Amino acid sequence: MRRILVAFLLLLCGVSYGCGKSDENKPGTKPENGNNGIGNIKKRPASIGIVGDTANVNKTVTGGMVLMGGGTDVSAAFKWMIEKSGGGDVVILRASGTDAYNSYINGLGNVNSVETLLINSRELANNDTVAYIIRNAEMIFIAGGDQSDYMRYWKGTKVDKALNYLLTEKKAPVGGTSAGCAILGAFYFSGETGGLTSAEALENPYNANVTLYKQDFLKAPYLENVITDQHYLTRSREGRSAVFLGRILKDWNIAANAIAADERVAVCIDQNGMAKVYGDYSTSRPYSYAYFIRSDKNKQPENFIPNNKVNWNQQEKALDVYEIAASENGGGEFDVKNFAIDQAKGGTRFWWWISNGVLNKKAQ
Repeated sequence: MRRILVAFLLLLCGVSYGCGKSDENKPGTKPENGNNGIGNIKKRPASIGIVGDTANVNKTVTGGMVLMGGGTDVSAAFKWMIEKSGGGDVVILRASGTDAYNSYINGLGNVNSVETLLINSRELANNDTVAYIIRNAEMIFIAGGDQSDYMRYWKGTKVDKALNYLLTEKKAPVGGTSAGCAILGAFYFSGETGGLTSAEALENPYNANVTLYKQDFLKAPYLENVITDQHYLTRSREGRSAVFLGRILKDWNIAANAIAADERVAVCIDQNGMAKVYGDYSTSRPYSYAYFIRSDKNKQPENFIPNNKVNWNQQEKALDVYEIAASENGGGEFDVKNFAIDQAKGGTRFWWWISNGVLNKKAQ
């Protein structure tokens, strides 16, 4: 009888401990909640560097979006996001590059940690641990690079779901610069077949490189009807963003809006949809600008066909545009929630129109 009892106890021990190893920390296995959460992860797929405390903290967050135009980073915008993060865990997302943001952001405010995830494959984008790290972040920033990589690697994956959880449920601050900014609008230019200049777009609005997508990726608050553009004045992109709006209007019968930021500029949109424009002062270039551009379903392009120069005149009032100069403390005020140009403050209102492939502007 004693032998039977001993054998039974040994069998019970084997079932309970399963060879003495847990699957909790294996890459691709969803970590358990509780017990410091992220701090239990011994293997961190996609991580290329972390500074600060690896143990997870839970901080109260306030929603907000940062649309940064590229070039020199805007420190004031990062500080704005850090404040909204409650000083929690910051995660940088990218598909190429280094962990250089870690020490930079860590030096701008009091945060628990800053970690960079290099997610350059769909395998990593579908990894449960990678998604878990993102979901437990209090702040996300998407670096520059190539937005077609983000679309190709992340769209429709667990990383995509984790980002949308942060945007729509947890409502943590999320931002991006250059390519990272390009994917934050519900409408976006993918760049998958190559770059596009204003001259090329205005010469032929159906140029093969006008690759646009609608509402199939990220679902940022207040950007459901917005396409973004970056490096705006530096690379003379006003004409191409006008063509993007024309294509959305012509092809999908949707009067979309655009938010465009020049280099060294960040549009910071708070939890109520109110935007201010931040930028670093320079004596050689005292002002940079952000643009809020509204199309109208009743103002269709007059000539908008393949291999023809664009004509979108509408009595020289095709697009309603508001320009705000950046400042270190936040310039202007714009209601992105309602895209209310008539209520904007601190900037200049323009009409834009296109005649024979040439973009024109005049103050209202």
